[in-house]
Amino acid sequence: MRDDRGMQLGVYVHIPFCATRCDYCDFATWTDRAHLIDAYVEACRTDLDRRFEAAEISEASSVFFGGGTPSLLEAADLVSILERIPLAPGAEVTVECNPDSVDDAKLAAYRAGGVTRLSFGVQSMAPHVLAALGRTHDPANVDRAVAGARAAGFATFNLDLIYGTPGETVADWQATLERALGLEPPHLSAYALTIEPATVLGRAVADGAPAPVDDDQATKYEIADDLLSASGLPWYEVSNWARPGHECRHNLHTWRAGSYLAIGCAAHGHRDGHRWWSVRTPERYVERVRSGADPTAGAEHLDVEARAEEALALALRTRAGAVLPHAARPTAERLAGDGLLELVGDRAVLTRRGRLLASDVTARLLVEGGAATVPTGIGTGTRYH
Repeated sequence: MRDDRGMQLGVYVHIPFCATRCDYCDFATWTDRAHLIDAYVEACRTDLDRRFEAAEISEASSVFFGGGTPSLLEAADLVSILERIPLAPGAEVTVECNPDSVDDAKLAAYRAGGVTRLSFGVQSMAPHVLAALGRTHDPANVDRAVAGARAAGFATFNLDLIYGTPGETVADWQATLERALGLEPPHLSAYALTIEPATVLGRAVADGAPAPVDDDQATKYEIADDLLSASGLPWYEVSNWARPGHECRHNLHTWRAGSYLAIGCAAHGHRDGHRWWSVRTPERYVERVRSGADPTAGAEHLDVEARAEEALALALRTRAGAVLPHAARPTAERLAGDGLLELVGDRAVLTRRGRLLASDVTARLLVEGGAATVPTGIGTGTRYH
C-alpha cells in the first residue's frame, strides 16, 4: 500500500483466537470465542473492502497476520482475508503460527494463497521451560512444522524464542539456541521474558514465585548474540537476527515509524503521526463492522516534536541507528564514552552493552537532549507485530 506521496504502507491483521492462553500472555486474545471465527473473518473482509472503497488502500508492501494464533483459522479463511488486500509486486506476507496448529496441507495452502513468510512461536526447546510458560507444543512439533514450511516452498521464516524463564538454566538456553540453529532458520527473534501482572505468571510471582533475573537475562542475550552472529545471522534490531535479505520488512517499516493500517479487534494503526486502535473484543468488532460503524475505539495525533522523539526511540533499536538531533549530541558522546553507543557520522548505533540497556540509553538521549517526554516499551523485552 502506498500513500499519495508514494510512501510504503503496511497492513496488520489481528486474529484474536487461541486454543489455550500461555501463562505469560497479556495480549488481546480469547480461548472461548471460536464460535465467532466465521463472523470475525467476514468482518475483516468487509472492513478491508470499505477501506479500499474509501481509498485508504491502494497496494500493500507488507501484510502481517498476528495474534492470538492466526494459524487456528482454516487456511481458506485466512487467504480469503488476504485476497481483499491489493499487494504490491514482491510484497511480504507473514503469518504467525503455532507449531501445534499447522500441518503440511495448511502450509501448502498458505503458500499457494500468497503468504511468503512464516513466524513460528517456538519459545524454547526445553520441555520443562515450555511447561513453565504454559506452552502446549513440544520440540518435535517445531521440527515437523519447519520441515513442512520448507516442503511448501517457503524461502524465509522466523523462529520466535523467549529467554529468562525461571527454571531455565544457561545450559537450557544454549541448547535451545543450538537446536533452533540446527533447523537453519533465516531469521530468529529472542525476547526477554517479561512478567505482566494480569497473567498466570504475574499472579504467581506476586504470590512469591521466582521472577526473571536481570543478570541472567543479560547473560542469555549475550550468548544468543554470540551464537547467532557466528552462524551468519547478525542482529538488525535489538531482539532480532537474520541472514542478509531475510529481515522482516513489515517490522522494519514499524521501527522506521512508517504507516500501517489496522484490521481486526485491538489492532493499532499509524499514518503520518496519527495513531488509532480498534475496539478490543472480537464481538464488538463484528458488531461495529456489521452495522456499518467505524470499529475505531480511540485515536491520538502526535505533534512534530513527539513524532521526532518516537522516531528516534524506534530507530535506535535498529542496526542502522538513529539520526541525532543537535541537542542530543553531547549526551550521545558521553554514552559513547561509556561504551553504550557508537557514533557513525550523524547517527548513533547501540553497542551490545547499549542494547542491554536500550531503554535507559534512549531515555537519556531524549531527556538530556531536551525532549519533554520519553516513549515507553523500548527495552529488550518489547514485542512488535
